[in-house]
Amino acid sequence: MIVNSAIGFAQYAEFNFLNKTTHKWNKTNEGTVLQHYFVFENTGDTPLVINDALVSCSCTKVQFPNHPILPQQKDSILVTFDSNQKYYMQDRIIKLKANTKKDQELRIKVYVVPKED
Repeated sequence: MIVNSAIGFAQYAEFNFLNKTTHKWNKTNEGTVLQHYFVFENTGDTPLVINDALVSCSCTKVQFPNHPILPQQKDSILVTFDSNQKYYMQDRIIKLKANTKKDQELRIKVYVVPKED
C-alpha cells in the first residue's frame, strides 16, 4: 500500500505547446536553412527539465532551454533544418527527453526543390 501511495503522489512536469507540435514550411529551395520556434508552457506540478532532443539526421539541430522551466512558465525550443543536399519531401521527428510522464515529439516537414545543375 505504501508503494501505491508513493506512485499516486508522483509529480511530473508537462509540456503544453501553444501551437501545433508539427510545423510545415512552404516549399523551399535546396541549400536554405529554416528555423522554427515551438513555444510551450509547463502545465505540470514540478519544474520541467529537458535533458535531450533526439533527431535522426544531422541536418536538424535543436536548441532547448538548459534551465528548469517552472510550473506555468513559458519558453521555447528552436529547431533548425539545413536543406543542403536534401531533396523533395523531408519529414523529421524530434523526440524530447524530459522529466515528464512520457516523451514529447515534435515534427517538421518541408518540400525541398533540388538545385538545377
